[in-house]
Amino acid sequence: MGAGQSRSSNALVVPQASQALDQLKYEVAQELGIQIPQDGYYGYMASRDTGAIGGHITRRLVQIAEQAIAGQTR
Repeated sequence: MGAGQSRSSNALVVPQASQALDQLKYEVAQELGIQIPQDGYYGYMASRDTGAIGGHITRRLVQIAEQAIAGQTR
């Protein structure tokens, strides 16, 4: 990268991760009874709802990582 250029901190290293995270977002929202807007615009959703989805996704990712690590140590 040249001078002045920076990589977005949100850039995914594995392109397929975007699709997996999207799927996880819909699963978590469904479990919580939260409707995700069809047009993809989250501006009208309550911050509490979007935060709940993000928090549950994070917990789920941590569980997946912990299981993977536990599987490697056996």
